[in-house]
Amino acid sequence: MASNPIVNMFRIKELRDRIFFTFVILVVFRLGCVLTIPGIDASVLINYFADLASKNKNAFASYMDFFAGGAFSNFSVFMLGVMPYVSTQIIMQLALIIFPSLKRIAQEDGGQRRVAAWTRVGTVVVCLIQSLAVTVYASSIPGAIILDNALAFKLLAMLTVTTGAMITVWLGDQITAHGIGNGISMLIFAGIVARLPHAVIELVNKVRNNEINAVFVVVVLVMFVAVIAFVVYEQQGQRKIPVHYAKRVVGRKMYGGGSTYIPFKINPSGVIPVIFASSFLTFPLQIVSSIGSSQNAARWISRLSAILTPTGWWYNILLVLLIIFFAYFYTQVTLNPTEIAKNIRENGGSIPGHRTDKIEEYMQKVLNRLVLPGSLYLAAIAVLPTIIQNLFGFPQSISMLMGGTSLLILVGVDLDTMSQVEALLKVHHSEGLVKKGKLRSRNL
Repeated sequence: MASNPIVNMFRIKELRDRIFFTFVILVVFRLGCVLTIPGIDASVLINYFADLASKNKNAFASYMDFFAGGAFSNFSVFMLGVMPYVSTQIIMQLALIIFPSLKRIAQEDGGQRRVAAWTRVGTVVVCLIQSLAVTVYASSIPGAIILDNALAFKLLAMLTVTTGAMITVWLGDQITAHGIGNGISMLIFAGIVARLPHAVIELVNKVRNNEINAVFVVVVLVMFVAVIAFVVYEQQGQRKIPVHYAKRVVGRKMYGGGSTYIPFKINPSGVIPVIFASSFLTFPLQIVSSIGSSQNAARWISRLSAILTPTGWWYNILLVLLIIFFAYFYTQVTLNPTEIAKNIRENGGSIPGHRTDKIEEYMQKVLNRLVLPGSLYLAAIAVLPTIIQNLFGFPQSISMLMGGTSLLILVGVDLDTMSQVEALLKVHHSEGLVKKGKLRSRNL
């Protein structure tokens, strides 16, 4: 009788400890998401955001809560989540490409640690700027601030929110080092999952009150299941590049020989372009929306805030363009055709039907053919919530969780975590999570 892989997960001590550690860190993260920063009246926030939700004017807060799991509307210590860190990583990756001197430093011994340290420092700067915008946003909410000294509140809020964001990044690093999955992605995953029960309850209430047609709900649910199946199907697709290695004689021994392949996924960058594009838009969106909330804001700032709202078409057009850009950018960084071709040549390899000096050109052509449809696929799913909201009249808080970016992140992180768990199971000579043949890569 075959053993149950789920049971084996908890029989293996290393895997059991990693799962338990990840669970504890996620619990700590969720507790921090409901702990309101000092100087804020939590009851006023609840009434304020409930009023905005009833008028369908909480687009900005819903968008921020989407990545932080409700931490933004709670004005909690973790209200910025990991987005400042992700934004700083984007800036640093761009800097490494633009400035060759930085790239040389990163390639030196200990260079990656120096780049990581600079990223941490940059994250603190981004957090301070965003936390200042948060204080402006809080000041626009009548009765939300209970401290009489406005300067003291700003300094206290900025210090608390910045510290909370850095603690969140540290928690993500701990999951990566001692838990299961990528820590930063797992925290975003936990924030989205935490919003699902609230979205389901809100959807049921709107159907009962005849605010949403039940037929539309069924149609959207079918779309939801279809998109999940499509995402899983696409994530498993691969383009295998055959590589043949010639035999080499060194002394009296013969090395090399044989054939293998280089697997290229249809979407080599995964959900990273979506997260990068969303976080890239979050920074100006937060600042502009916060300033635009002030009664003394200039008219052009208010207009810009309206244009950048997550439900607007201009925002979604920018989102699509950024997803395509980051898909190409991230693929070139992680799968550099020049480096791949160099490694193949240095090891005496060749690609059948292609000259050795043309390997780089061939690799680049293959990647371009994969990245374009992959990025368009990501962009199409990312704008799905806006389509659902405009076609069926769903609130943004529901449409964002039932399609688009949320599905990409949920499925992508889940598949990545499953692969890590399966690898650990096989290391301990146990069966994987999925039986052979049930979930396998598709060859293209």
